[in-house]
Amino acid sequence: MQKIEITLPKFLGREDRGSAESLAVEEPLEIRLASSGNSKKSQAVSITMRTPGHDPELAVGFLFGEGILKKRSDILEVLPCGPKKESSQASNTIKVILSPEVQPDLDRLQRNFYATSSCGVCGKASLDALEAEGLQSVTNDEVTLSQQLLQALPERLRANQHGFNSTGGLHATGLFTTDGDLLLAREDVGRHNAMDKVIGQAFLNGNPHLSNRIMLVSGRASFELVQKALMAKIPFLAAVGAPSSLAYSMAKRYNMTLVGFLKPGRFNCYHGDWRIS
Repeated sequence: MQKIEITLPKFLGREDRGSAESLAVEEPLEIRLASSGNSKKSQAVSITMRTPGHDPELAVGFLFGEGILKKRSDILEVLPCGPKKESSQASNTIKVILSPEVQPDLDRLQRNFYATSSCGVCGKASLDALEAEGLQSVTNDEVTLSQQLLQALPERLRANQHGFNSTGGLHATGLFTTDGDLLLAREDVGRHNAMDKVIGQAFLNGNPHLSNRIMLVSGRASFELVQKALMAKIPFLAAVGAPSSLAYSMAKRYNMTLVGFLKPGRFNCYHGDWRIS
C-alpha cells in the first residue's frame, strides 16, 4: 500500500512537536485501450483518482464493469506506460491491449458513463441504461449465509485493512466464500476502485463471474458498487454503511441480496433475505 509520512506542527494547544502521520497516496490513473494490430496507438477512456498499487487489476475491473471485457482471452496484454511519479514510483497510465475480435464502442463508453450520486441523471434512466447493456438478474439462490457468519465478516475484512490501519483514509472491498473465508481484499482511496481491483484480479485469474461469492464493502453501498457487483454476477453484497435509494432499487430489480449497517449484533437486509439463514 502506498503511503507518505508527514510531520504535524503544534496545533490547538498540543504540546508535542514533530508528530509523524501517514497519509494514503492519491494519484490519477489514466486507462487506455489499444488494438492488437496497432498496440503503440492507444485511446484514453477514463481517468480515476486512486491509490497506486494493483493498477492492472483496477483497469481490467473497470473495463469489465463497463462491458468492454467479457472473458480473459479478450486481453492480450496489460502494460504500465508513461513516466513514473517520484512520490510512489508507479506509472500513472495503464494500457490494455485488446485481442483482435474485441471491437469496443469507444464513443458509447465515453458517452454513457453512469451517474454518481453527485450527478443529476434520474434513477430510472440509469437503470434502463444498465438493462440495455445486457445486465441480467442474479439467478443463484443457493448462496446462503447464516446471520452469525454474516456479522463476523466485517472483522475479518478489518483485520486485512492494513492501509487503513496506518492511514485511516482508505476504503476496502473483500471477497468471501459462503463459509466466510476471505479470498481477496483490496484497499483504495476510492471505494469503486477497491471493488474494481478485486473484480479485476478475479477476471485476470480467468473467473470474472463470481456467482457463488459474497462481497463486503467497508463504507456505504452506492449505485456504482451495486452495478459493478451485478456485472460480476455477485448475488450478495453487504456494506458496513448505508445503501443509497438507487442502490436499493437496483438490488431489488436484479434479485441481489443487499445488506447495510453490518456489524456484530445487527444489520439491515434491504432485499433478498432468503439468502440469510
